[in-house]
Amino acid sequence: MLSPGKPFPLGATLSQTGVNFALAAPNAESVELCLFDSTGQHEQQRLHLPAFTDGIWHGLLPSGRAGLVYGYRVHGPWAPHQGHRFNPAKLLLDPYAREIVGTYDGSALFLGHDPAKPDQRNTRDNGTVALKARVAAGGSSSAAPGHARIPASERVLYELHVRGQTRLHPAVPAALRGTYAGLAEPAVLDHLQGLGVTTLSLMPVQHRADEQRLLAMGLSNYWGYNTIGWFSPEARYWSGRAGTTPASEFRAMADAVHARGMELVIDVVYNHSAETDEFGPTLSLRGIDNALYYHLRPDDRALYANWTGCGNCLNLAEPRVLQLVMDSLRHWVCELGVDGFRFDLAPVLGRGTDGNFDPRAPFFAAVAQDPVLSRTLLIAEPWDVGAGGYRLGEFPPGWLEWNDRYRDTQRGFWLRQGREGATGLGDFAHRFTASSAQFAHRGRAPTASVNFITAHDGFTLRDLLCYEERHNLANGENNRDGHGHNLSNNCGVEGPSDDAAVLAERNRLQRALLATLLLSQGTPMLLAGDELGHSQQGNNNAYCQDNETTWLAWIGTHEPASDAARLSAFVARLIALRREAPALRSTRWWPADSPPETPGVRWLRPDGAPMQEADWNHGTALAIAFDAAAPPDAAAWLVLVNAGPEAVSFDLPPGAWRCRLATDPALDTGAGPQATYAGTVEVPRSSLWVART
Repeated sequence: MLSPGKPFPLGATLSQTGVNFALAAPNAESVELCLFDSTGQHEQQRLHLPAFTDGIWHGLLPSGRAGLVYGYRVHGPWAPHQGHRFNPAKLLLDPYAREIVGTYDGSALFLGHDPAKPDQRNTRDNGTVALKARVAAGGSSSAAPGHARIPASERVLYELHVRGQTRLHPAVPAALRGTYAGLAEPAVLDHLQGLGVTTLSLMPVQHRADEQRLLAMGLSNYWGYNTIGWFSPEARYWSGRAGTTPASEFRAMADAVHARGMELVIDVVYNHSAETDEFGPTLSLRGIDNALYYHLRPDDRALYANWTGCGNCLNLAEPRVLQLVMDSLRHWVCELGVDGFRFDLAPVLGRGTDGNFDPRAPFFAAVAQDPVLSRTLLIAEPWDVGAGGYRLGEFPPGWLEWNDRYRDTQRGFWLRQGREGATGLGDFAHRFTASSAQFAHRGRAPTASVNFITAHDGFTLRDLLCYEERHNLANGENNRDGHGHNLSNNCGVEGPSDDAAVLAERNRLQRALLATLLLSQGTPMLLAGDELGHSQQGNNNAYCQDNETTWLAWIGTHEPASDAARLSAFVARLIALRREAPALRSTRWWPADSPPETPGVRWLRPDGAPMQEADWNHGTALAIAFDAAAPPDAAAWLVLVNAGPEAVSFDLPPGAWRCRLATDPALDTGAGPQATYAGTVEVPRSSLWVART
């Protein structure tokens, strides 16, 4: 019934002659294609793939049509200590599946090994409940996807969760809340566009399987960093509307984002899979060819290298594994309309068979020469948990990197003055101008530094100012997970407060941190909800909280007098000010490679004298002057910074200075250009003051 077909492309490919199936499993002895009814619950037929070419098992099913539900049973040795975990009793998901049927429930039936005797096979058949693939009908749209490309100097990232962004949004139809379609609603995109955001960075949207431990507690991996289907949009974020699929709805969302002139980036997890460690389930790759797909420990190949902390690591040093990743990335760009990627635990992708990180590893070389992927936005999380895993600044030219040292420096500067962990002026200035020590090499630009104060992993901005310690008991780990001490300033009051003085101080610090972030050289990234004052009640590791802890509350956002509306308006002003001031978002390093036609930067003490070496080691106040550029932007810019507990008087450089922003609410009317200053100006405590000529 099956003809040999072709060994390419991998996966299930629909054509006029039927469906061609191709699976990379070079160590397998045979592969059975198992066909199911439309529900995926009843196995109807088993067919041996008849051909084996260069490690690829393949066959053509002439009667195959779109909608066909299938899985694989792969035969081979059960020899865990040699790296082989073949078990035909376990139905396996095609790693190239475009649509996925079923849900992993965490039961022992999914284990390839005997729970009581891990060195032996589990012979119980799981075909009825296993994850399965459905043959897709083809592209989600007849038109080629549109794409956006924001100039590097203008990019403002906004990290969001598809479900959490709209689950409580009152302007989104109830049936669409928490879905791809909900994110595409005009009211949602109006808000983001009104802020001035240019680039949406979605937390993982590839199909995931929740960990057994979470399922046993009635929780889920809400963040989604547990991928099992690298080609399939997560079905839990699909509205289920008639005539749509998860892929078509995702693509429509991408089109809506592009129609606003914004970029769409997705967070992707190619460092590990949802099969976890040697005690985890056999869902796909482990049963297809464990020794091919994973980094195994050389001392005992029954065990996995674990540089991710999640139990396993995909081995991109293997060409077929690298092909899987590259094919997946191209699928998201070419079929689903994605403009770029944020790579979770990215050093794993550059680790070779010896376990060492190499910025010239096959993955980076493959991306650099790829005519599609080399033009996308590439962002690395530049650390993993393995030995030598912290690699900030070491990724190839063209890549951006999350800069956690920026985060820690700004928190230490604004929130820890006079306390242990305070940051000095030198560190502040270094991070404010894009961390040249890490990024000014190999032709990389300042925009390679992705600056952030908060991200999904940690406290929200509001909680950063309210909580000294984590409050993660709801995660079921006895409050041991997440970072323990906040290194923040909770203004002497733990948690929410009705005290007017406490609220005013938190508001002052919140505005100072946001202004620093959005006026620093580099690429700024906002965490969704920070512009609304979103709180997770002190949970700084809400990865398993799919509830109102993480869902953004939009109450009052359309009432101009509300705290959320005022804060959103302030963020919008900051981003507009960033666009107005090219000197603050320069793509050139200060001052070494600044040509005569671009402004230089001068570092001044409050008394107007140039900073000396000794000045960088103490003090909390600094003036940053950007000299006038050539026309059409012939303005000079001045940023005055005071992180101390008292107001500071600054001697201004010669000339008349128009205040464009004061983060202290008492000085900031929000009414556009304000008074003109000359001579001196007093900057209140814990605040910034920005002016131009």
